[in-house]
Amino acid sequence: MKRLFKREDKMNKVKNESFKSFRERNRMSNGYLMKQKIGNGIFKCCRAIMLFGLCFLILQPILNKISISLMEERDLYDATVINIPRHLASINYELTSTLMNFPSALLSTLWVSLVIALVQVASTTLVGYGFARYNFPFKKLWFGAVILSIVIPPQTILTALYLNFRYFDLFGIVTAIRGEPLNLLNSIAPYVMMSAGAMGLKNGLYIFMLRQYFRGIPKELEEAAYVDGCGKLKTFFVIMLPDAKPMLTSIFLFAYVWQWTDTFYSSLFLRKFGLLSVAIGGLGDNLVQYIAEISNRTQIPSIAFQQSIISTGTLMIIAPLLIIYLVAQKGFVESLAQTGIKM
Repeated sequence: MKRLFKREDKMNKVKNESFKSFRERNRMSNGYLMKQKIGNGIFKCCRAIMLFGLCFLILQPILNKISISLMEERDLYDATVINIPRHLASINYELTSTLMNFPSALLSTLWVSLVIALVQVASTTLVGYGFARYNFPFKKLWFGAVILSIVIPPQTILTALYLNFRYFDLFGIVTAIRGEPLNLLNSIAPYVMMSAGAMGLKNGLYIFMLRQYFRGIPKELEEAAYVDGCGKLKTFFVIMLPDAKPMLTSIFLFAYVWQWTDTFYSSLFLRKFGLLSVAIGGLGDNLVQYIAEISNRTQIPSIAFQQSIISTGTLMIIAPLLIIYLVAQKGFVESLAQTGIKM
């Protein structure tokens, strides 16, 4: 007990001395120290309020969807039920899983997104490194085309893509052999070909990010590798790629997530695969058809119930992405930090 009292006395003495010291320094600075301390406190409070507001704006729609997805249909029309369901139910998830054919769609989306993301990372890494390190004819013109691919939406080339892959012919060779061009629609081949040519979804952005990253790496590393006898390919794979792992992780996550939620290319090339992004688009129509089948008559469900099913489907789609982000969070944050430094 005596030791505790002594410790408390010492702590009180230290606090009194620090307060006296602060008061003395504030007096010597003509009150500037107190104004600075008050200003810092106000700044911290405002920052905390702004961060809380931003987090609320981001999380509130998700929390609202979670609440709606757990409500029974009668709770949707109950004016006394706002955010907390009165009757918890999982029937929305069961019905949505049936309408979307969720297990099959999830597996299809997993492997299609993985294949496309890996191909895009490989192609854009080579192109970005080439823009960063080599000089070739019309380099600025080609890089301007990369920037245009970021700015111009892909919907502008929808007709050209459709006709090109609907009647695919390589310099007339296919027609000469088969007598007619190939129809590559409803297959993964066109999308893999576009991704391998660095013309897939958001590939222009990936090329720009990788170019900026490789430009920030000192050229002395490559020169030292050349002196040691490494060729250009070996230098790229042994020296440059290991250093770019954080950025490649970031590019892979971007490519995977954007492909997961993409509807443009998925509807154009991958409709028969039954991906989640395509399934969520037709969820309302599937619900109407399902109700008509079980009731043996045409009956349109209420708008509130349709929105409840769509909210449930949205949550089921983004849940795997949240898991992927939590697993790869360290590498993703590290890549963003290094990009900010090197760019």
